[in-house]
Formats: sequence, structure tokens, C-alpha cells
Amino acid sequence: MADLNIQPNALFTADNLYVLNGMNSACIDLIYLDPPFNSKRLYKAPVGSKAAGAAFEDMWSWKDVDSALMVRLSETHPFLVDYITAIERIHSKAMMAYIAYMAQRLFEMHRVLKPTGSIYLHCDPTAAHYLKVIMDRIFGAKNFRNEIVWKRRFETHNLAKKHFGRIQDRLLFYTSDEAKFKKAFLPYDEEYIGKNYKHEDARGKYATFPCTNETGGNTPYVFRGVERAWRFQKSRMEQMYRDNLLVQNKPGGPFRYKKYLKDTDGVPVQDIWADIPAVRGNEDTGYPTQKPLALLDRIIKASSNEGDVVFDPFCGCATTCVAAQRLRRRWIGIDLSPKTEEMIRERLADDVGALFNDFTHYSTLPGRNDVKGMAKGEAKPQLYGEQEGHCAGCKEHFEARHLEVDHIIPSSKGGGDFYANYQLLCGNCNRIKGNRPMEYLVKAIEARKAKRAVFGATPSSLREG
Repeated sequence: MADLNIQPNALFTADNLYVLNGMNSACIDLIYLDPPFNSKRLYKAPVGSKAAGAAFEDMWSWKDVDSALMVRLSETHPFLVDYITAIERIHSKAMMAYIAYMAQRLFEMHRVLKPTGSIYLHCDPTAAHYLKVIMDRIFGAKNFRNEIVWKRRFETHNLAKKHFGRIQDRLLFYTSDEAKFKKAFLPYDEEYIGKNYKHEDARGKYATFPCTNETGGNTPYVFRGVERAWRFQKSRMEQMYRDNLLVQNKPGGPFRYKKYLKDTDGVPVQDIWADIPAVRGNEDTGYPTQKPLALLDRIIKASSNEGDVVFDPFCGCATTCVAAQRLRRRWIGIDLSPKTEEMIRERLADDVGALFNDFTHYSTLPGRNDVKGMAKGEAKPQLYGEQEGHCAGCKEHFEARHLEVDHIIPSSKGGGDFYANYQLLCGNCNRIKGNRPMEYLVKAIEARKAKRAVFGATPSSLREG
């Protein structure tokens, strides 16, 4: 696993795809993301709230995802592209654009996540089923653990005439068998305690459980005049007896052992979370779609240890960053809004009681150092052989001297100077692409071909697209 090439705690205000491009592989322990849901709503924080000025438009169109992205993906993941393009016929073009946008970023998240790491994708029923198929393909269906249902509202005034109230979100949880995971527990309710912990002594309330093992497997022996196949070895039974942890309901009857309420963990948390209310009171910043700290506390405690790196590529009002800081984890957050920096300072200052400055705000992109650097000139001969002399853009054949080494992911978008990020382009394609992603060049070439087909133009009249 690579070392982290970013000094946590870190906030980037940039497109998360470009930041991801510059992050080392396998350096993150836990990813939580709460992306826009494609709900077709415009969210704005109320005037006067802590988040005033923050807003985002939760709707997508194909302009948000260049169609040429699908051309690139089709070379490496043809079945996934077939699925994404089918979404337009199943649902809409906007949903197809949203899922393609998410797939592009989830591929990079998979790359930066450690093999022992975990990811929680927060969504709602709008796109959850489409996203799960993408997650199955990228993170592995065998690594799917739960589709957690979070009951985000406990009461609602349902004014809709044709459906029930909508009060839940989903969290898609994926992790490997080697990943860390700690169970969470809730306290028993009073009804359960009254029914099961009916006894009490100086140590507190307790329940009793049989010491016998009626299903077999244990050799019977006599303990205090009673012969049974006991659950525990005789030495342990004697110690429990001396410690006043054994009781008999009647003389000569089988022994039962005490289990005190204070020694129990509680009720294991299942995959329906109905105990965490929506944000309220002093915690509420007014930020649209803000999630409660208790929700992030549960996730971070379950799937990371102190000192681990928690990453939120859509960090919004910084709830993940705040929760990670409070739980002694390191963190990296990304958001397009410059308002996020101010909110991190304010929220953590409120928490620790002083101005909080223990983080770095980056406006520049990171650069990977987990791959061996290589000069363009050194890479050119091998690239020429691999591409068999063809331009990676227009696919025309050229002599080596007419091909130029290009960054597939531009340096300005987080692309590094290493072999896997190089390709050969002819001079014309390289000028068209410039410092833009490869999708721009593919689209320009498609447009040029379309012009030729319509107008019968010669290639020379269509230079530069």
C-alpha cells in the first residue's frame, strides 16, 4: 500500500475527480460520500444561517458528463457501458448522465481505497438501485455488506396524494473480508429490561441463563451434588459459585448463571437505523441536506481506528471532517464550495472552544508519488511500439517523429509524469486536446467526422476541429 501523499487534515475546494487523479493508490482507510441524489431540486441555505451562501443544483444533464467518456470506458468496461447507456431507455438521459458521472469517480475511489478499507455511499431511492449495480462492478459484488436504511425523519406531514411519506435514505456499504469492523450496540429498552432482567442484588439487575449443555458435546460430571452435562468446565463452575454468580431455582435443581445488565453490550445494530434523528438544534448549520454527526460517528467507529484516514469527496458542510476530528481520525475533504473552509473552522471551533486551525486548505491539486516518474522522451519509444505507430486520438498511422507525448490526464487536472499517464498523439490531435481531458478530443474527432459526412469536406478544411 502506498503512503498518503497529502498531509491530513486537508480540505480541497476543487472538482473531486481532479483531486482523486492526484492521490496515491491504496492510501485511504474509509470513504464516506454523500453525493447529490439527482432529485431535480435546487438547494440553498437560509439567509442568516451558518451555511448562508452555500447552494447546489441537484440535477444532471448530459453536459455534466461528456458523452466521449462512454467511448473511453467502452474500451475497458464494455458491459458497464452497456448498462449505463441502457439507463437512458429505462429511466432518462439525466439519470444516465448522473450514473456515468458517479462511475467515473467511483473508479478512482476504488483505486485510492486500501484493500482493507471500507466505503459507504449515501443515497436515496431515486438512484440507489442503479448505483448498487455500479458499486457491484467496481468494488465487487462479493464485497457488498449491507444496504443500510436510515430513517431520517420520525414524523412527516405527507401531503402527497398518491404515495406514502418518504422518510428514508440508503447507505451502500462495501468492504473486503480483511477490513476492520466493530459492531455497534444500542441500549436495551425499558420493556426488554423489565421482562428479562427481573432479578437484582447488590451488583445490580441481572438475568439468569442455564449452565447445562443439553445439545451434547460435553461430558457429564457431578457439581455440588447435581450431575449434568455442564456448559462450563468444573474449575470455572467452582469459581463462579465462589463469586456468587450461580443460582438454583430449587434445591437439587440445575444451576443457572447470572448475567448483569451493566456487563452487556446491548442490542446489536442491524441494517435499519431508526435511532438517529435528522439534524436539529445547535448542530443545524442550515446547510441543505446536512447529515447528523451521530450518523458519521457510527460509521467511523465501525469501520476505522484512531489515526486512520477518513475521506469524504463531497464533504459539503464538513460533517465527516468534524466527526473524524472528534474521533481522533485523520481526514481529507473535497467540495466545490469555498464556504466549506469557513464551516470547518466554525464547527470545530465550537467543538473545542477555540479557533480551530489544525487543517490545511488547498486550492492546488495533489500529485502522485507512488508511481515511478518518467521523462516524455524516455517513454516515447515504448509508447510507439505499444500503439503500433497510431495516434491515440484519430487512430491514423504516423512516423515516430510526427507523434508527440501527451498526458492522458492533464497535469492541470492532477495527471502525473509517469508512463501510465502518457500516450502518443499526432500534432493536430495534441493541439485540439490541449490541457483538457481525453474525452474532449474524442468528442472533437467525432464532430469532425460528422462534418465530413454531411458536407463532404476534406480533412485539411477541418483542422483544429
